[in-house]
Amino acid sequence: MGKMTVFHGSYMAVEKPEIRKGRNTKDFGPGFYCTVIREQAQRWAKRYVTPVVSTYTVRLNTCLKILEFKEMTEEWLDFIIACRYARPHDNDIVIGAMANDQIYNYVHDYMEGILTREQFWVLARFKYPTHQINFCTDAALACLEYVTAEEVEPHEQHGADSRKGTEKGQ
Repeated sequence: MGKMTVFHGSYMAVEKPEIRKGRNTKDFGPGFYCTVIREQAQRWAKRYVTPVVSTYTVRLNTCLKILEFKEMTEEWLDFIIACRYARPHDNDIVIGAMANDQIYNYVHDYMEGILTREQFWVLARFKYPTHQINFCTDAALACLEYVTAEEVEPHEQHGADSRKGTEKGQ
């Protein structure tokens, strides 16, 4: 499999990625999240006082268990809901669309019974593409090679998370 470039938005350069197990409410469960869309990584980073985007090259190991959702489907939605309920999975890498903040609200409302599945899909149409790749295991992290990191322009005060030591949403 060929190499690709992926990006990670944070409050610091991440030369040695780790799997963070503390928060299980992410789309694809615990892991190290990246994207092939640089602008999306910049949006992730801009939640912090010092926004930094780290760049990696990755060559996916075909021996790993890789789950890829090429588009938002019923299976994608069910997988996200299972992960939000902290149900473990055995994938090394999960790739697919991201449930951004608005979609997260729709998922929550569906999980709470406020929306039907049909209503969820009507509301869940993206206005711009999103992408995430979650490296869920140490074997998956071994596919990443750190290239560089750069600080990006922060949002005005409303976009920054003053808690530099937390990686919320990553």
